[in-house]
Amino acid sequence: MGEHGWRRFLAADGLDDWVVLHGGATAVFRAASLGEAARLALAVAELPGLEGSGALLTTADGRLSVRLTRGVFRLEEQHIDLARAISEVARSHGAVADRAAAQEVQFAIAARPGEVDIGFWRAVLGYAPLAGDNAADPLGHGPTVWMQELNPAKPLRHAMHIDVSVARDRAEARVAAALAAGGRIVDDSEAPATWILADRAGNRVCIAAWPDGAVPPPR
Repeated sequence: MGEHGWRRFLAADGLDDWVVLHGGATAVFRAASLGEAARLALAVAELPGLEGSGALLTTADGRLSVRLTRGVFRLEEQHIDLARAISEVARSHGAVADRAAAQEVQFAIAARPGEVDIGFWRAVLGYAPLAGDNAADPLGHGPTVWMQELNPAKPLRHAMHIDVSVARDRAEARVAAALAAGGRIVDDSEAPATWILADRAGNRVCIAAWPDGAVPPPR
């Protein structure tokens, strides 16, 4: 596990259906109905290597979302072949990938070293550990929570913001939609990897094409 896994996934051929989000590789397939989406989910679930892998399948009306892992750093070499196999099954069922629908929302809670309180958030939300500094909904319905450890020399300007991880080819459209809805850009110095936006009250949100697209420079 580690950074090499998701970088290899992004570089592999035959994975145009897939978006690498904060939570890992995700694909959304459009089907004709809820029943068709459910039948596709069953076919995907029967693929060798999926059982016990930690993959998450979510069906909705005419849609199947497949997440191969719950964290981007858990992507490994075998996920490449698995993703190709899932795409092949989807095509055989007449389902079409929709990269624009793939996204992940995360609450980032700022804390100084020694003040990281992820145990509280796991307990109060009923979430499970995913890594040492975050928590995840066991059902995969709610956003993840990440404790963002700040430089102690810098002032704590705000305690919480939202991260929205989207496909690299959708990030600019999402930013434009937010601006048209009354938002403003706070910081675009790391665009096109990340934009920091705010609403009229100053509440912040990050639109991130990372890791699916550009990788921001190290801080």
